[in-house]
Order: sequence, then C-alpha cells, then structure tokens
Amino acid sequence: MIVYKNTRDWFRESLVTPILAGTILGLWLLTAYWTIFQVDLSGLPLVALALLIGLRTFLHTGLFILAHDAMHGTLNPASPRLNAIGGQIFLGLYSFLSYPYFLARHQQHHRTPAQADDPDFYEGSFWEWYLSFMLAYVWGRQGIGIFWGMSAVFYPLVFFYHAPMLNLVCFWLLPQLLSSLQLFYFGTYRPHRRPGQGYVNEHRAVSSQASTLGSFLSCYHFDYHWEHHQYPHLPWYRLPSAHH
Repeated sequence: MIVYKNTRDWFRESLVTPILAGTILGLWLLTAYWTIFQVDLSGLPLVALALLIGLRTFLHTGLFILAHDAMHGTLNPASPRLNAIGGQIFLGLYSFLSYPYFLARHQQHHRTPAQADDPDFYEGSFWEWYLSFMLAYVWGRQGIGIFWGMSAVFYPLVFFYHAPMLNLVCFWLLPQLLSSLQLFYFGTYRPHRRPGQGYVNEHRAVSSQASTLGSFLSCYHFDYHWEHHQYPHLPWYRLPSAHH
C-alpha cells in the first residue's frame, strides 16, 4: 500500500490521479471528434497527418494505462467498485475489452513474470510473440465483444453521422493498432525478453535508462518496468520517482 507522510500529501495525491485521468480522457474525446469530423485529409500535409496519428496513438495508449492502473487498484483506491468501473470504461474505450478477463491475466503475469504460467510470455521472435499476445486478447468471446462493439460505434458514425471512413481508419483504427504495438514493445517484449546472460532478478524484468520525458513519451513510463513490478501499487506517474 502507499504510505503518505501527512494529510497534505494524501490530499494532493488523491487529486492528481483524477485530474490526469480526466485530462487524458478529455483530450482523447476532443481529438477523436476533431480528427474524425473536422480534419480534411485531402489537403493535409503528410507531416501533419503523421503527427495527428501519433497524437491519437499516444492518447489511445493513455486509456490503457489508466485501465492498467485500475488493475492495481490505484485509479480509485478509496473505492474498489468505482476503481473497477473506471477500469472497464477505459478498457472499453480502448478496444471494447473485458476488464475481468484482462485483470485475471494481468494478475497472473505479475505472479509468474516471463515464466511458463505467464499468459503474456512467449519464447519467440518479436512478431511471433506479438501475434501470440494479440490472439490471446482478440480470440473467442473477447473477439466477439470487440466485433460487436466496433460495429455498434462505426456503423452509426458512418451511416447516421456521415463520418468519413478514411478519417476513421487514420484516427481510430490505425492508432489502435499502433498503440497495441507500443504497449507490447515497451510493456512486454522489451522488459521481459530473455537476456543473453539470463534473467538477473525475481521479476525477470529490466528497465530502460531513458530520461523522465523520454520515458513518458515512449509509453507513460511503462519502460520503467522493473520498478512497476517491484512497486505495483504506484500509479504510472510515480514510476520515475522510484526509478531515480
């Protein structure tokens, strides 16, 4: 559990998480509306297009980071029920995923990281591991939920609200794909792949030596991964303090 020095620290911390969560969600919603309905792709320079796709990808990743914090009880520590509801909302917005399913697998990952019982671990190349990782989360009932969830959003946007299909692809579908690659690389493959000399700590994880800004831009400090396994009660924005 998190230990605070005084009431002021507790009060300040209790405000930081909802403010950051609200900021990420608000920016995601605003950029979704603007890029899908207002941006004219026909006159948009390639550099601007790439920057907008990058921004949407980064904000989309932020939704998962917030859901991940909920899996560790830090999205709303005062209320486990509201914490779980928030986790489902953010995971649903991310890709119509089931929070209980994700929670069970993530807890198992923390119990046996980079071992045979770790559902996120795979002995293979980057792309083999990535495909194995993704199939586990989009197969079966999960896949059915994703299909119907996407259909319930995209068909009304296209046929009733006349959202340009190309805008939806560029600013929603493509950021989803790129976000999955970002999270997989910085949160699974890079920290947990087997080193040449073998694993050297109980978490079987390594951290990058990126600066605080570089770590934030890479994946919301997910690359400080040993620290996350050592202190899973810390929300994402406190990982740099543990790292340094």
